[in-house]
Amino acid sequence: MAWTHYQCILAVLMVVTGSFNTLSVKYADKQVVPGQDGVPRHFNHPFMQSLFMFLGEMLCFLIFKIAYCYYSRKDDGSVDNNTLTKGSRNFNPFILFIPAMCDMLATSIMYVGLNMTYASSFQMLRGAVIVFTGILSMGFLNRNLGGREWIGIVCVLIGLALVGISDIMVIKDEDVSLNSVLTGDLLIICAQVITAVQMVIEEKFVAGQDIPALQAVGWEGIFGFIGICLVMIPLNFIYASPPFADNSRGTLEATADALVQIGNSGRLLMAIVGIAFSIAFFNFAGISVTKEISATTRMILDSIRTIVIWAFSLQFKWQDFHYLQVIGFAILLIGMFCYNNVLIPQLVQKCQCHLIRKRRANDEERIVNIAADDVQESI
Repeated sequence: MAWTHYQCILAVLMVVTGSFNTLSVKYADKQVVPGQDGVPRHFNHPFMQSLFMFLGEMLCFLIFKIAYCYYSRKDDGSVDNNTLTKGSRNFNPFILFIPAMCDMLATSIMYVGLNMTYASSFQMLRGAVIVFTGILSMGFLNRNLGGREWIGIVCVLIGLALVGISDIMVIKDEDVSLNSVLTGDLLIICAQVITAVQMVIEEKFVAGQDIPALQAVGWEGIFGFIGICLVMIPLNFIYASPPFADNSRGTLEATADALVQIGNSGRLLMAIVGIAFSIAFFNFAGISVTKEISATTRMILDSIRTIVIWAFSLQFKWQDFHYLQVIGFAILLIGMFCYNNVLIPQLVQKCQCHLIRKRRANDEERIVNIAADDVQESI
């Protein structure tokens, strides 16, 4: 069935804003700006970046309220039919609290990892969520994985290994150490365990609620913003060594130092604003794609986002090209498609059907030839 114009807009919006979000975070990491002590440093504030991300998600709640008030005042039933407001608006928002906390922890850890590794690897390694989601779904959702899912998981593991090896092979920059890149990759993979927990919880308790996309993203933003604000209080007093704490105070997070750096650089401010707005539109588009089309379509679009980020990183020399990353991403993509029953299983079934039909045709031809030979001999 052909997509509607609204669905096409959602798909494009998801790819563009998702790519822009990851690139904005990495662009902010690369900015060298003086902090509180006047010493130029990279913007190493992953928890502040998470805070601005949740601030962007909170904007979705504001937009939802504005849209709801507008269509309610029209009093023509459009509030129940408009794509921004339709759905079950009366629900207990605390069902989104645990997923929001999982999102907060996973995003913060991933941003720490992104600061140490490459943007394309960050996006590819997020595919590890399939492995952990599959394992957790067996334990908590009583789901039995079939052969297709296990093949997908194995392919994803092979792809992840090749991506990790390619990261080691492309390290040439003196400012980038092997330990830093490997630590960043491992942190991103570990964060996928928390993301998998989030997905399992959402499937068990949130799925089927038909919550308006803007409202759901907004509530998660509110919970996440409050949570990260509370978490950053002790982080401002926990000392650590680089690359985990590369700021004027030498702590895991230095809120005042981050704000000073943002105030000292227009480019950094632009990147932060980009993080906030792009994540708001990306999450809205992602949830809407799942509701309007399917979760598998969202997965495919997320893969396209990986290609965009990778191409951008190569074009602007954020990383060097290595053929292993191409192979790893291809195998990773095959695994994701197999696990989600997209394209690859259908192609395999078509090939099997073609072989069966060809075998039957050969058998029929052989039977006809044998019969013809018998008739010839009898004559």
